[in-house]
Amino acid sequence: MKYIIAGKDDMELLMESRLEMLSVVNNLPKEYVFSDELLKYSREYFSNGNQTTVLAIDEKVIGCASICYIEIMPTFSHPTGKRAHLMNVYVNSSYRRQGIAYEMVNMLIKEAKDKGVTEISLDATKAGRPLYKKLGFTESDECMVLCL
Repeated sequence: MKYIIAGKDDMELLMESRLEMLSVVNNLPKEYVFSDELLKYSREYFSNGNQTTVLAIDEKVIGCASICYIEIMPTFSHPTGKRAHLMNVYVNSSYRRQGIAYEMVNMLIKEAKDKGVTEISLDATKAGRPLYKKLGFTESDECMVLCL
């Protein structure tokens, strides 16, 4: 098992892992065809987005985790204005419960600290909450969302 920080040269691996994760999480049929728009913007994001993605590889990609960096106006509680959002955390079902997601997310947390990030947010599934709590995440009532 090896963990890599994926770069632009790893685009096909990034897309493979992203589409597998979307298929499994959304319970899509095997013959599902992703829209050209989703594919195009996903590729653009992996190429140009302010993000880091870790891939877990065991002969093939078996897991992924991404962190997206966001810069906002500095505040007293976030003096750098640097925040991040964790997403796309996924491990193939044959490899779960082996610490792979923990390792990938921990790598991203360390990188975020090195970049001066003061807060990492995420949207957790019920199944993922124990992992995130083990890593030190806490639940928050502070956020409100407006979907446009």
